[in-house]
Amino acid sequence: MLRLGLCCIFMEQPIKFRRTTAKYLSRFSRQEQLSRLSGICMDNADNLMKALSYCHGNGIGDFRINSQILPLKTHPEVGYDIMDLPRGDEIVEKFKACGRFSQQNNIRTTFHPDQFIVLSSDTPSVVHRSIADLEYQAQVAQWVNADVINVHAGGVYGDKPAALMRLRRQIDRLADPVRKRLTLENDDRSYTPRDLLPLCADMNIPLVYDIHHHRCLQDDLTIEAASVLALETWDREPLFHISSPINGWHGTDVRKHHDYIDITDFPVDWLSLDLTVEVEAKAKEKAVLKLMDNLKKR
Repeated sequence: MLRLGLCCIFMEQPIKFRRTTAKYLSRFSRQEQLSRLSGICMDNADNLMKALSYCHGNGIGDFRINSQILPLKTHPEVGYDIMDLPRGDEIVEKFKACGRFSQQNNIRTTFHPDQFIVLSSDTPSVVHRSIADLEYQAQVAQWVNADVINVHAGGVYGDKPAALMRLRRQIDRLADPVRKRLTLENDDRSYTPRDLLPLCADMNIPLVYDIHHHRCLQDDLTIEAASVLALETWDREPLFHISSPINGWHGTDVRKHHDYIDITDFPVDWLSLDLTVEVEAKAKEKAVLKLMDNLKKR
């Protein structure tokens, strides 16, 4: 079964996930900070349930959860433990209810941390913050039954083999709740599928194959070959990404995402697979529904 995934936010639906800033919270006492954070986290848990309900009602089989679902959770100045918050236990229960709903209705949930999560960095403080953020997302993933925390390999830093070796070492340090959900994704500037597949095979880490990134940063693998090799890294339902360039493949910047998916960018071979494909398009739920309709026609 092919399932399509919606990424993080909505374009038209009145489902919004709240954020805040450390600068704003710094105006208040610690007690008031925690009170405000509690309200935001409570609202986000409620809106996650609304998001999952929307997906269930519209045949969308996957939802990527915003990595700031608990805003500023690991911030060095205003960060918090969930049980520090007023009604923290109620917040956790709301997220667990989302997990039960997704299980009962066969909706997959995933995480894709922000770009500042860089395990291969040669700066220890960056790695420390990255691991802290991954551990927070794994905590929420346990509540909501998410099975993927997907990251990029990071920068090359002038020496790709050395960067990949640092990545291996840091992966070995990860706690089990992170490690068992961790996946790697090829990107459009530094690491191709060919670069990451040996690490994925050696360390039993699934590769999230991003076809747009591969088209931007090519290697010796065809799309068909990369798809097959990526599928072989998974011990559960594979997860791929798709997007289309905003100005087409002959435009000036093919990395920028279009509002929708060009149906010709979707490989026919994928249609027969048991596969999750997250749709990375600016029109969000409208793009997923349009792609779903176009695939049925195809």
